[in-house]
Amino acid sequence: MNVPSELRYSTDHEWVRVDGSAVTIGITEFAQDALGDVVFVEMPDAGTSVGMGDSFSEVESTKSVSDIYAPVTGAVSAVNEALEAQPELLNSDPYGEGWICRIEMTDPSELDGLMDAEAYRALTEG
Repeated sequence: MNVPSELRYSTDHEWVRVDGSAVTIGITEFAQDALGDVVFVEMPDAGTSVGMGDSFSEVESTKSVSDIYAPVTGAVSAVNEALEAQPELLNSDPYGEGWICRIEMTDPSELDGLMDAEAYRALTEG
């Protein structure tokens, strides 16, 4: 399973790429594999405020519907509009073209509560 070392991870299987005070968020390879073929992604609106742990997006697959939770508090600054036409990008490129949104963080210290790649790998393999 691919677990990029430069990312941070939540126990809800979201990944976080930090870029200054902003983060890009998506779902992990583990999550997309558990979901199966993704057929729809409900995107948050740019400008929406989210709190850490809040559900802000929904992913529908051939197996189920799953909430996506904000791993940090902040405001959605961008959404991946490509997912509207190609939700399968979550399956084919979860760490690249399959990102969901960007959040401008209000409390960067929340990143300390996220796992590094080694801890996430232990979670998913344990």
